[in-house]
Amino acid sequence: MARGSPAGEETMTGLNTLRAALCGLALMASTSALALEAGFEKTVDGVVVTPASGPAKKVRLQVMGDRIIHVTATPTDSLAIPPSLMVTARPATAGFTVTASGDSVVLKTAKTSATISLQDGTVGFRDAAGKLVLSERDRGAFIPVKVEGQDFYEVRQQFNPGTDEAFYGLGQHQNGQMNYNGQDVQLLQYNRVVAVPMLLSSKGYGLLWDNNAITRFGNPVPYDLASRDLKIFDAEGKPGGFTARYYVGGKLKVSRVEKDIDYRFLKDLPGWPAEAVDPATKAPMRDQKVVWEGQIQTDKAGVHTFQLYSSDYAKVFVDDQLVIDRWRQNWNPWYHNFSAALTPGRKHKVRVEWNPDGGYIGLLHNDPMAKADRHSLYLTSEVGKAIDYYFVGGDDLDQVISGYRDLTGAAVMMPRWAYGFWQSRQRYETAEQIVGVVKEYRRRKLPLDNIVMDWRYWKDPEWGTHRFDETRFPDPKAMVDEIHGLNAHFMISIWPKFYPTTDNYKELDAKGFMYRRNVEQGAIDWVGPGYKNSFYDPYPAEARAIYWRQVKDNLKALGVDAWWMDASEPDLHSNLDVAERTLRMSPTALGPGAEYFNSYSLVHTQGVYEGERALNPDVRPFILTRSGFGGLQRHASAVWSGDVVARWDDFRDQISAGVNLSMSGIPNWTTDIGGFSVEARYTNKDPAHWAEWQELNLRWFQFGAFSPLFRSHGEFPLREIYNLADEGTEVYQALAWYNELRYRLMPYVYTLAAETYHRDGSLMRGLVMDFPDDRKVRNIDDQYLFGREFLVAPVTSFKARSRDVYLPAGATWYDFETGQRHAGGQTIKAAAPLSRMPLFVKAGSIVPTTVVQQYVGEKPDAPITLVVYTGKDGRFELYEDDGLSNGYERGAYSRIPIAYDDASGRLTIGARSGSFKGMLDRRVIKVRFIGDGARPTDFEMVDASVDYVGQPVVLKRKR
Repeated sequence: MARGSPAGEETMTGLNTLRAALCGLALMASTSALALEAGFEKTVDGVVVTPASGPAKKVRLQVMGDRIIHVTATPTDSLAIPPSLMVTARPATAGFTVTASGDSVVLKTAKTSATISLQDGTVGFRDAAGKLVLSERDRGAFIPVKVEGQDFYEVRQQFNPGTDEAFYGLGQHQNGQMNYNGQDVQLLQYNRVVAVPMLLSSKGYGLLWDNNAITRFGNPVPYDLASRDLKIFDAEGKPGGFTARYYVGGKLKVSRVEKDIDYRFLKDLPGWPAEAVDPATKAPMRDQKVVWEGQIQTDKAGVHTFQLYSSDYAKVFVDDQLVIDRWRQNWNPWYHNFSAALTPGRKHKVRVEWNPDGGYIGLLHNDPMAKADRHSLYLTSEVGKAIDYYFVGGDDLDQVISGYRDLTGAAVMMPRWAYGFWQSRQRYETAEQIVGVVKEYRRRKLPLDNIVMDWRYWKDPEWGTHRFDETRFPDPKAMVDEIHGLNAHFMISIWPKFYPTTDNYKELDAKGFMYRRNVEQGAIDWVGPGYKNSFYDPYPAEARAIYWRQVKDNLKALGVDAWWMDASEPDLHSNLDVAERTLRMSPTALGPGAEYFNSYSLVHTQGVYEGERALNPDVRPFILTRSGFGGLQRHASAVWSGDVVARWDDFRDQISAGVNLSMSGIPNWTTDIGGFSVEARYTNKDPAHWAEWQELNLRWFQFGAFSPLFRSHGEFPLREIYNLADEGTEVYQALAWYNELRYRLMPYVYTLAAETYHRDGSLMRGLVMDFPDDRKVRNIDDQYLFGREFLVAPVTSFKARSRDVYLPAGATWYDFETGQRHAGGQTIKAAAPLSRMPLFVKAGSIVPTTVVQQYVGEKPDAPITLVVYTGKDGRFELYEDDGLSNGYERGAYSRIPIAYDDASGRLTIGARSGSFKGMLDRRVIKVRFIGDGARPTDFEMVDASVDYVGQPVVLKRKR
């Protein structure tokens, strides 16, 4: 007994000691039991772990190569999940080790390693040097959901909380986002939006998220109407909603309080006030303006994120500051992101102005995220069976893209002519029109390689027949033959859409290959009086074969060279809410539409690509599609950025859209030069705005000349060069100059194109790809590299005659127009006269050029001029093949290595390797050395010339 301690207290102390001992023993026993429950099994291709705790019952790691590891985590004991549509590679069965290390297991290859916890199944990845580059925060989440009566999960996984790395890829998005760190991105196929769940990091790795459903990067909580999270007050400060005022012809028609701003979809339009509805059309009256005013209040401090979903003219003001001012065509709304720092308890003023002309609008919101969560790699998919992704390591981002293509397929080569200039419009209505355009280009000596037939060449009631209207196109075969006779190619629009009255619909429907809900719902389209319609289901191989046969029998026999596969999201009916969109494409042959929502274009293009390869095994197919998904590049498919609008801000958005699609691993991309949809001030050819229209088209055209594919398209006004400006004017001459420049650069452009297949290269490159150590390039969203040699800085403001250009550190840069040399690591004020776009070339570049030609291959024996930008050593390999066949897959191509030593001024044209049918045994190669002040645009200047016969030649620069 302790002196001075009551007997009862002593007894209690003894009991506490005993309890502590027993708890300790229990904890030890529990931990031992968990360790026994946890375990791992080495497999032929990796390891499977059964975590002791956490939401995942099984976590599997599979080795896909020395830099690639596949992770699958399931909430059940089964790892049986649907086969991947994106990934075609098979796991490796050698070249790795699996070892236990404490409470974790390490899977290691020669180039990377993954450590997986036996306790909770979390995984971390290290590079070849052992540096941790990617780590799961926890084991993710599996939230049960029901889809059409079937059990699925919403799956979430977060990595690298609090990171400052930059993220790129994710497909093509239209909010001017280059670096996604701290941003929200929705991967949901839509006209103008291409969802590719491949992400690249400035830390030198990539992540391919293998899920076909709608996916969110960033905040895992979906955006919703503002009233979900915020208190809303009207213009007088009363709670309950915004004050909404509807004006018609400038006069107030109705004023009321509305809980939210919500006319996002067709189903929402019946909420329009009756006083502002036209009784004859049952639609909102014309010449209308709606203004919402009020205040918002939150109890959460921080930066709140908003989305204005809108079409037509719309503005948003927060605390009297204009934050959004956009226009989009009425039938094609989308999200405009903005943010605002809100103070808890304070009322912040909000004003939204909208001029509806058949359009849609909604104001959505999300609360702030914790800083570590906001700056993380966070992915959420709405429907899935597992968390399923691929870690792709690399020494640089080119290796990461190479790893993506190892997984999903090579970027097969396009025909060489595809890299020339394309002319298109919405639309050529007769055979005479389309042939006449080609003739006019030839008459004016404006280079052209491809003319495009847009939709509605059929009779209006016959959509899906793939047959021309003979009253407007009396002899389609003769039309195509005439185009070919003018040395141009013919691309035609085909859709996955059919009217039920057509034989093609009936054939597919009889097999169960048509989505019927659109017809059953009585949906009619926008053609003539409106027709019932639907899309086919491309997921069964037999359906794809039938679709291809129908297209082949009706169109391929005419001599069609390439396919424009429009509306491949699929866009069954515009302005449906997302839930209804998923039902309209459901069920697919593989499962509910929601499970496969983003993947339609991948299987749709597969059928046409495979059909072409079977029909003409040694001719390169070529497909242009409005949507895309991981793996699309293996189907000879390029993507264009959809029906973007003819506005300066939309033009600027195309830069980051194209760069990020390229950094998603899909190298061939284009845009509607000038924008597809056009404001009335341009459509009406208002003289007050015509100069701006011309300037917008010229600036976009300059950008297009340095895009992977060079294509002019859009609605009225007509887009042909000679319709944009009169011959002899500054605009006409500048358009012609850039058109010719593209053809001068064709040896360079085609070499870049070949490298996308042979070396997994990229034509359009984010600055971070070549300057990873220069942190200043990470967020630049209006510059990019074309190849490794050209720095492109488009002009995206009306009347701008100069712009700031950041020249990345670690290189010296030549102004392409003046030859002036600039040190890297600085921002300069670059001249941008109307006729020229700021363009810079890196010292040490060797750029092969040729003479202007009216079409690719017009002068096969034309001299090659090597333009050498001095000041640094340089290398380049000139690639050549026949430009049309698939012989390149069998090694039928040649390479000429070229090296420049700056110290000695020696240029070595090395021995040619390889050969192909039709290769020139000898050709004239000219050389031009560019030093400070030598104008690269003096195209006829030559410093040396040699008759090259395939053997090494050394030329020396004259000092």
